[in-house]
Amino acid sequence: MEIQLLGGASEVGRSAILLKDSKNILLDYGVKIDGKTEYPMSAGRVDAFVLSHAHLDHSGNGPALYNAHSPQTFGTEPTRRLSELLLEDSMKINRAKHERPPFFSKQMKHFLDKFIPCKFGSVKDFAGEYFITLNDAGHICGSSVTTIEKGRTGKKLVYTGDFKLGDQFLQRPAEIVESDVLVIESTYATREHPDKNEVVKKFIAEVKEGVDNGETVLLPCFAVGRSQEILAALYQHGLIEYTYLDGMAKAATEIVMSFPDFTHNKELLASAMKHAMWIGMGHQRKHALDGPSVIVTTSGMLSGGPVLDYITKLKENSRIILTGYQAEDTNGRRLMEGKPIIIDGKKHLIKSPLSFYDFSAHAGKKDLYEYVRKSNPETIICVHGDEDNSRAFADQLKLEGFDANAPQVGERIKVNF
Repeated sequence: MEIQLLGGASEVGRSAILLKDSKNILLDYGVKIDGKTEYPMSAGRVDAFVLSHAHLDHSGNGPALYNAHSPQTFGTEPTRRLSELLLEDSMKINRAKHERPPFFSKQMKHFLDKFIPCKFGSVKDFAGEYFITLNDAGHICGSSVTTIEKGRTGKKLVYTGDFKLGDQFLQRPAEIVESDVLVIESTYATREHPDKNEVVKKFIAEVKEGVDNGETVLLPCFAVGRSQEILAALYQHGLIEYTYLDGMAKAATEIVMSFPDFTHNKELLASAMKHAMWIGMGHQRKHALDGPSVIVTTSGMLSGGPVLDYITKLKENSRIILTGYQAEDTNGRRLMEGKPIIIDGKKHLIKSPLSFYDFSAHAGKKDLYEYVRKSNPETIICVHGDEDNSRAFADQLKLEGFDANAPQVGERIKVNF
């Protein structure tokens, strides 16, 4: 088999791995949004498309495959529903910016029509030659670790996608799968995340301090995954009565709740949803800004959505808390660097106090090495990490006796399969 890296190699974003064998199988086909949108290389002929999860850096260019081809698509049902939500929003943003999208509604419909929903642990026979199994990746609702087993040889290729071995409020730890070839994320290959309990403790203490002071606490969150985790944390610690939910986070949370089998502690999220205040119209935003209040809204990197309306109207008695990765050239990164954010071409210097808490849903350094050692592959391909992280990960794995690679976009690797 030849593995071609169409994107997501020595970079974070536009994940796309093409397996070229008697059939061509594509693992993810996302976009990279760092100030501008970057797309993966052309995939050519694709016979099957496996989507690990809904986030746009993995799903964002998926429907473009259906311009020239009509591959079967494998993924969980939550991934299908959440991808539809995020992809529809990305098309809307393209139209608002008067930019030509990489796909249109027709391709979107084909993508959804060809989607084969998979349960965790079930085996799907593809072309009588490959057996596809999805296991829980512990990242977001429906996220999966993909196993491709070749029937004739019994060889297994495992693609982790984004995964986490530690517990979250709503997601169980990822399942580790044995492999012959392992394609593994390396986002945080050189550092550990802080202890989750300590992060939650400090985060809740700051939110409570803001509420007790009558402040508005603005919490920009990723719609899928982070918003639900933050809601659960606020409910569990008695802050939900002050909490407003706005933007695409509302629709995403409703989708997650409709798949209880894919959600750990579903009762916790259901209770949080029941007690949070849902913003439906513009005048309700004005009320939310009066404080004391906690506003959970999209987008997590301040790249669009209701957060940009809120952030320019914050009163003096307010604070902002970021809980997720802020890519280069995004408003979120500018805010963290003390620079003005840019809205509709105009600069706005935000003076509200700013804090950051690491609620990452990715594996840290220790978990990455644990996954490799227990999966015990012959060949390792490190992806979804910047060049320094991917290279350091591969070099250390080589010292442990593994055949490890940290390829560049466009590179091809031949493996025994």
